[in-house]
Amino acid sequence: MKTITVISGKGGTGKTSLVASFVALSGGEVVSVDGDVDAANLSLLLKPFSTKEYKFSGSKEAFIDTEKCNRCDLCRELCRFDAITEGYCVETISCEGCSLCYYACPREAVKMESRQSGNWYISQTNYGTLIHARLGIAEDNSGKLVTLISKKARELAGKENKDLVIIDGPPGIGCPVIAALAGVDVALVVTEPTLSGIHDMARVLAVCKHFGVPALVCINRYDLDEGLSEDIDTFCCKNDISIIGKLPLDNIFVKAVVSGIPVTEYGNKRINKMIATIWQKLLDACG
Repeated sequence: MKTITVISGKGGTGKTSLVASFVALSGGEVVSVDGDVDAANLSLLLKPFSTKEYKFSGSKEAFIDTEKCNRCDLCRELCRFDAITEGYCVETISCEGCSLCYYACPREAVKMESRQSGNWYISQTNYGTLIHARLGIAEDNSGKLVTLISKKARELAGKENKDLVIIDGPPGIGCPVIAALAGVDVALVVTEPTLSGIHDMARVLAVCKHFGVPALVCINRYDLDEGLSEDIDTFCCKNDISIIGKLPLDNIFVKAVVSGIPVTEYGNKRINKMIATIWQKLLDACG
């Protein structure tokens, strides 16, 4: 089984549009994962028709047993988040789950209990199985959730006799991105010819290199600024990174998103051929 993660370093590069197209081109022979659990939107293009929902508990919250508590006020003094009220109740929104009050309480009146941080889903689409998730508002541990759904995708791919898992990774270079890169065979970095695009591409390529993940690059909207596209070429050449495709600025991407379908389903033969070539090169890189 092979795993591909598509990342970008920043949002708005067209990463999800490409992933949806790859999934469509695979003919249902992949298990897809939306790793952007803070703002999942791959399902908007793949349109699931049946979904199973599961709870995710990624953090803990303090609870005070008022019968054991002797109102010594130590927990309130130590809590840096002011999460404990004068009546010795814990405010859910303020509690960060640090457990300091749990360890400090002389009466063992504080308990740390798991709380629901979000949900994850196994959905069926016309393009195969999609595993996605949604983290709750103001919840953390998105890296844990990405790890969970990536693991479930690999397990499900094994059961369905699928040889490939493709992950639509989150933007940035933080914990969720690292989780999306764990154990993958190759990463595709989608960038754009803007100063922020080049800067964030370099950062996420450094993350790939640090964790020993082979990385390839695709330049989306390359003709937006051909001078900056040449800068990307130069950077990749100096760092021995292959650019496997360049896509032009085209309204077909916007029209496909508005229609809620992958770009390759919209019927533009020129763009379809370009994306299909990138997909084949990505498969070849997986071995």
